[in-house]
Amino acid sequence: MMSSEILVPGWLQQLLVVLLRFTLSCAALVNSTNGTECSARGPASYIVVFTGHWSPQTFPKQYPLFRPPAQWSKLMVVTHNEQYRLWQEGAPASDGMKSFAEQGLTVDLVKDAKEARKRRSVGSMYRTAGIPSGIGHSSTEVLLTPRSPLLSLIVKLIPSPDWFVGVDGLNLCEGGKWKQEVTFDLHPFDAGTDSGFTFSSPNFPTTPPENITMITSQKPNHPANSFYYPRLTELPPLATIWVKRQSRLPVRQQNRLSNHILPDASKPHRFSETPLDCEVSMWSSWGLCFGPCARGGLRHRTRYILLKPANSGSPCPELEEQEECTPHNCLADQ
Repeated sequence: MMSSEILVPGWLQQLLVVLLRFTLSCAALVNSTNGTECSARGPASYIVVFTGHWSPQTFPKQYPLFRPPAQWSKLMVVTHNEQYRLWQEGAPASDGMKSFAEQGLTVDLVKDAKEARKRRSVGSMYRTAGIPSGIGHSSTEVLLTPRSPLLSLIVKLIPSPDWFVGVDGLNLCEGGKWKQEVTFDLHPFDAGTDSGFTFSSPNFPTTPPENITMITSQKPNHPANSFYYPRLTELPPLATIWVKRQSRLPVRQQNRLSNHILPDASKPHRFSETPLDCEVSMWSSWGLCFGPCARGGLRHRTRYILLKPANSGSPCPELEEQEECTPHNCLADQ
């Protein structure tokens, strides 16, 4: 009696497995691109304006005034699709991102982006000059295409261990239309490669490296941190980004460096001053007891100011304290 099972040659089984895997991979690729697929007709030109709001009024704690004073690195902008990430919160920093966050160098990032452009996952790269103060503007014209509708950017805080602000994968295309204008606030991030707590901390590598995380008014939860403001529920905006579509295509730039300033973007932003409470050291030990042996004497202890108050913050408490005491080294009267 013949078996009802159908015998399939081994080579045919292997072929079916390969076809099945290929079908599943294609389906996964389609699903991954559904969220960012752009069906707009033709490219779109935008101007990207970065505005720094890093001032001693909004961020008075340990505000860098000298060697070097507070300033911003060059702005680096990349247009790309979902197959490329310049940086990502919750993920480890790449080697290129590490060198940028710690030293402001873009060489490795540019190299990585050029390799990604060969794979058609990156469209263009743009860089601007730095801003020599905590408050100022930096901008560039960018060109986005339906193939690369996402925009990512980064700017380093100078000085800082490995802190930066940035945008990760902003999609400027919704369905078949390009967005006209986008504005939002930027807050500081820690690249996770240096363990410094303050703006001027010496180089102290994080081993092993940690993931990129946002810095908040209470995270890291340590009084020494330059952004630690326990009275605030959230930090004021450290910077803002304004992305505006233009009616014309950008002029081709030879060196990809630009620093256009729009009159409309130069309006000053008003933020309330951040109160900074006084911080003092612990009390010193009590000093010697001074006074006549027949009655109680006085002894003193002191403490010093760690951080002066600013912007109507809590004033400093007393720095010297005294109390009565009885000398132990007096001889009784004969």
